[in-house]
Amino acid sequence: MRLFGRKDEEPQDKGPVDGIAEFWAWWHLARPRLDSLVAAADSEGLAEELAPAVAAVHPGLVWEVAPGRNAAHALVVTSAGDAELRSLAHRWAKAAPPSDMLWEFHPSRQANPQALGLTLDVGGQEFAVEQLVLGLRVPRGASRVDVSAFHPIFTDLDEETRVEAALLALDWLLGEDDVARWVGEITAATFPPIDSVAAAHLRAVVDDLAGGFDDDQWALLEGQTAGGAPLVATARHPLRPVDHPLFDQHIEITLPYTHSDENGLPAGESLTALRDFEERLAARLTKPHAEAILAAHLSAEGHRVIHLYADPTGDAAIHARELIVGWEEGEPRVEVSGDPAWTAVVPFLS
Repeated sequence: MRLFGRKDEEPQDKGPVDGIAEFWAWWHLARPRLDSLVAAADSEGLAEELAPAVAAVHPGLVWEVAPGRNAAHALVVTSAGDAELRSLAHRWAKAAPPSDMLWEFHPSRQANPQALGLTLDVGGQEFAVEQLVLGLRVPRGASRVDVSAFHPIFTDLDEETRVEAALLALDWLLGEDDVARWVGEITAATFPPIDSVAAAHLRAVVDDLAGGFDDDQWALLEGQTAGGAPLVATARHPLRPVDHPLFDQHIEITLPYTHSDENGLPAGESLTALRDFEERLAARLTKPHAEAILAAHLSAEGHRVIHLYADPTGDAAIHARELIVGWEEGEPRVEVSGDPAWTAVVPFLS
């Protein structure tokens, strides 16, 4: 049994933490009714109960009841690809009660081991996943696979419906988070792609691609500032918010430096001091618990800007402010803001 729910977004007065706490208080009281409805396979009754409760957390969230991996049923409350809401969905799941034999809880759609045997009603026609074929292409140097999906019923559907069906099938095959990590451009085609393969092969292609990356790879980039000055940046690669869903606090540290080369880039004692600062910063933020990650840093015109993303319930911002006190090459600055979509580092997302 699968249910979907979404409402148009409306203004909210309460904060997200309040909404999550209220949902789980409601769940505790409503659990007997929900258990009876799911036992009776009453989809409409479940929708009447769950839709307003999830919308009260945030009207942009999508909910779904699906087969569980360990429990009989899974309640999925997901941002459905909306990066602004991903951390909220994960905090909802983090606050969930322990799973039991009947219910488990997830902040994103999970891969379904029986995906190839699933059939969905799409526009009054049967969408059997086993009939889906895919054109798969990994551009040179890319960290994502572009997917062109074709199903025999796609010729009778409008583009929006085709794309929605293709996305749902990819979520079933890979899991929503791995789609966000490893799938790039998605096209819902009206004819079979050249060299297409059965959908069953998608997981192997993604696993092969993922095997070429580890958690500590960095990319060195060069460019220019808006004023035309040389700029050098180092960014984690791949860099994806989905890998750190609770790190929605952006911490920007700006360090002026006094020793530079002819291009205004750090050199000599300043370069050594910057490296030392980042080592101390990393040590402070990763021990004993990972509170933040260094996403990227940029150097240009006598300044280095360091971009961190952190769990706002931790002390990363406090640590950053403590560390800059010892900076001796000009006046350092720390700015902290909420940024669940990681908009401050969009050029480096991969």
